[in-house]
Amino acid sequence: MTLQRRYIVIGAVVVLSVVVTATLMMKRLLGDANVDGADKPAQRLAPVVLVARAPLENVITLTGEFRPFQQVDVHAKVAGYIRHILVDVGDKVRAGQELAILEVPELNAQVMGAKSDIGRSQDAIRRAQSEIERAESTHTAYHAAYTRLKQASEERPGLVAEQELDDSMAKDKETEAQINSARAALAESQNQLGMAQATLDRLSALQAYSHITAPFAGVVTKRYVDTGALISAGTSSETQSQPVVQLAEWSLFRLEIPVPESAVPMIHLGSIVQVHVLDLNRDFQGRVSRFADAVNDETRTMHTEIDVENPQDTLTAGMYAQVKLALQGNRGALTVPVQAVVQEGDGNDHYVLVVDDQNRVQKRNVVLGEQTSTTVEIVHGLSEKERVISAGQSDYAIGEVVMPKLESAPAGAREVQTGERK
Repeated sequence: MTLQRRYIVIGAVVVLSVVVTATLMMKRLLGDANVDGADKPAQRLAPVVLVARAPLENVITLTGEFRPFQQVDVHAKVAGYIRHILVDVGDKVRAGQELAILEVPELNAQVMGAKSDIGRSQDAIRRAQSEIERAESTHTAYHAAYTRLKQASEERPGLVAEQELDDSMAKDKETEAQINSARAALAESQNQLGMAQATLDRLSALQAYSHITAPFAGVVTKRYVDTGALISAGTSSETQSQPVVQLAEWSLFRLEIPVPESAVPMIHLGSIVQVHVLDLNRDFQGRVSRFADAVNDETRTMHTEIDVENPQDTLTAGMYAQVKLALQGNRGALTVPVQAVVQEGDGNDHYVLVVDDQNRVQKRNVVLGEQTSTTVEIVHGLSEKERVISAGQSDYAIGEVVMPKLESAPAGAREVQTGERK
């Protein structure tokens, strides 16, 4: 054998030895791994939540529609032609601001006549006062003469003829009667003046109604007439009078909501609520201001109104809004998610799966309290900060060791949607 062949054989033996040694080491490693895997099976993940105290309340969401706090059709008190109309749709007006002016010539003439009657009555009063003064002056003279004649007749009987004394007494009484007559005429003239003044006041009041004014501050939502239109008196019952404009108060709105019968006991005057306007995606503060205090027989709801201020004219009549009313609740309830509780038996028994300190699954019977759509109150059976499996309870065996994965608990409020857009 040559030297070259000897080297080749030696190299082949070395390579074969290395391959065999590597194969034996791999088998040993794989064997050890299989043995370790058989002794220590992999632990499964288990979603858990902590038992915690949280607010638990029932919330009902009601949908309603905004209405102006006040809305009226403004009529004319007297009949006449529209001389000027000073506002149009969309104009904002103040309380007492003029909206339109009527032309009522017949009424103006009646006012002038009433003023003339007052002047005539005042002249009659002055004449009656002059007559009283003249009658009193005459009566004073005749009364003095009669007094002197009577005194002289008493001092010296027979000095004054009886006829002369009787005539003097008659003149005295006549002038006294004239005074009473003049005073009666004065009283009549004063009564005539009072009647004329009352007539003028009535006609002046009607004349003032020819200036149609706003009864409250608001916005003009409709305009029914134009300049020159004939308007009937709003007090006339024979014909249906036409309004001049429609006025709505928009600084304050009424939100009308139907409250279900079950929620009626929870409605209280003055309660502050949050109002969410859907079209604006904004929240406003409202106050429960009035309710019907009676349930409708057909809908089994109670008409309730919430006042919402509108200082920046953001809201518009007809908009829909949602109101959340808290019906009842417990601010410190011990709660878990609804899906963490398992029902068994006839439905009155419930249990949860608890992961203890050694990460072993344990069954725990519980007593339930108030419940919402996401959360349930645990009255008995659990303590705060215990770990409860929140889903897939049937996949775990009692005593099984798991790897807990902490999840967040849901909010503890139940919302019930009522009321729909018309």
